[in-house]
Amino acid sequence: MSTYLLVHGAWHSGQCWERVVPLLTAAGHRVLAPSLTGHGDKAHLLSREVGLDTHVDDVVGLIVEEDLTDVVLVGHSYAGLVVSSAANQVPDRIAQLVYLDAMVPVDGERATDVLPVTQALIDLAVRSGSGWRIPPMPELPPPGGLFGVTDPADIAWLRTTLSDQSALCLQQPVRLDNPAVNEIPRTHIHCVGSEPEGFERRPVPATQPNGTPAQVWELTSGHDCMITTPAELTDLLLKLG
Repeated sequence: MSTYLLVHGAWHSGQCWERVVPLLTAAGHRVLAPSLTGHGDKAHLLSREVGLDTHVDDVVGLIVEEDLTDVVLVGHSYAGLVVSSAANQVPDRIAQLVYLDAMVPVDGERATDVLPVTQALIDLAVRSGSGWRIPPMPELPPPGGLFGVTDPADIAWLRTTLSDQSALCLQQPVRLDNPAVNEIPRTHIHCVGSEPEGFERRPVPATQPNGTPAQVWELTSGHDCMITTPAELTDLLLKLG
């Protein structure tokens, strides 16, 4: 049995994994899919002080409190930053790092370094009435949809789970200064086939930090593959357990 810790991206909540959790559980694994501070059942805790560090503390705190070991730590989208810093704090508890269509940082980088377009979101938030709230991205014409979700029923459901993000999440730097974190195997899963026009993904280096060849898998899906292709995503994740 492996332990999968699934970490959602910006604006989402742990609910986004509800089609994947039962599939991994049915395969005999333990699965945790928490909502980060400011989202889901913790939406009422959102404030301008909630940032990347807050979300890293959420993940590390859960790992320590539950005494999790040999964790397959999956970060979707923005959560690539979260799982990176979390693994940096507790590398001995992490068996695999999975970057699911995610931001993949190096030490000291912010979201704006990994994906410069996020600076525009911060600028809009600063100029808004709140000065810090970033609302969810709007729905795009097909095949973009709402985070890559195009089924009308799924879009309607997804909207009910989304909430604003604090700008500080995109402004605080990732910490990857623990040499032990470099030994953790990494897998990159890229959602392909419906990327927005002009989208450029940061290339994955041919060699992982631990010296082994990079492991990059492609999944034909929109960005929120846990909603649109849960079975196919689960099959990939089970290769790591």
